[in-house]
This record gives sequence, structure tokens and C-alpha cells, in this order.
Amino acid sequence: MNIDISTNFLLADDHSLIRQALLILLEEIGIEGEIYQASNLSQVMENIQTKPVDIAVIDAHFPDGNSLSIIQEIKKMKPEIRILIFTGIDENTQSLKFINAGADGFLSKMAEEEETKQAIIQMMQSGKYLSRMTKALLMTSVQNPSLINPLKTLTDRELEIAELYAKGLGNLEIANRLSLKQNTVSTVKKRIFEKLNVDNVMALADLIKNYNS
Repeated sequence: MNIDISTNFLLADDHSLIRQALLILLEEIGIEGEIYQASNLSQVMENIQTKPVDIAVIDAHFPDGNSLSIIQEIKKMKPEIRILIFTGIDENTQSLKFINAGADGFLSKMAEEEETKQAIIQMMQSGKYLSRMTKALLMTSVQNPSLINPLKTLTDRELEIAELYAKGLGNLEIANRLSLKQNTVSTVKKRIFEKLNVDNVMALADLIKNYNS
């Protein structure tokens, strides 16, 4: 097995039991590098800035936010760091947006211990890990870009209005800015919510923030 046992890891999860389980797994693999830990996004960024991290194993969600928001920041700061998203969220609907954002791998917490170990080893050997499911999704996404970015289901006008809602504007303000009737804006809003499967402006704003960078 051709791996560098001196690899330094950052284990980032708000549940200490998950971090401890990963720590035991790394010990079983025989890792002799430094192992850093973080329980929130702020600690993740602090470790990235100050520690010689080679591979960051990061949960998708923390009490202080979504890790999707920091992937590009990490890659910009230290592009050599490899990022494995290790999470309980649905791989079928969520993995591609993290890969598209710059993550080097995605692994479900529902995976068996052996798969988790192999994912870590592959991250060390090649810097990448994609499960069979995520590979299939990537192939499908070539024909269906909305799998990676749901905003691609919107027309240009719908996206324009969605962005204005995300900025905090109301129906009347949007109508006045775009010279539209207020009931037209309301109709478009309903269509946007249906296409993106959201039911409030806050959820819409999160989508705009995560996908429209």
C-alpha cells in the first residue's frame, strides 16, 4: 500500500464521537502525521490558516453554518489541501454540489468502516475519492446540469428575480425595479419556489449564496 503515513489530517465535525471514530480509523491505517480537530467552521478556518493540513475531513453542516461556504475559501488559501466531505446528508441529492464547489471527495457516514478506510487511503494516494453513486451522478449531470446547480432550472428572468428576493427586496420593490406588475412578480416567485423546492425566502437566499458565486 503506497501511502504517506506522515500525512497531516484535520478532522472537522461538531460531534466528538465522529472525530474519535475517525481518529481510531487513522490509527488503524497507521497514520503517523499530525491529527488536528475542529468542531465548527471557525475552528476549521483557524486550523487551515495556522496548521500544515494535508487532508481535511469535513462534515457538511455545523452549528455556525454550511461547509459549502468555505470550500472555495480553503482552496483559494491553500489549493494543495485535499478536502473530503464526510457527512450524513443524502449523497444522491447533495454530493455533486460539494464536488462542484471544489471538494475532492464525498463520503456518506452511512458507509461501512472498510469503505471509509478505503476512501481515506484513496485521498492519500490520489487526492480524490468518489463513490460509485457519485461517479454515476457525475456522468448523468453531463446531460442534466441541474443536478450540480439547481439554479440552472431557472430562466434568466426567474434568476434575476430570485437574486432580488435573496437581497431582501419585496414584491413591490422588485416590480418597480423591473417595471413589472406586482402580481406578475408573485407568480414568478411561486414558480421559482416550485422549481427549487423551497418554501421561504431564507432558503432561497441560501441557494443563491451557495450556487450563484
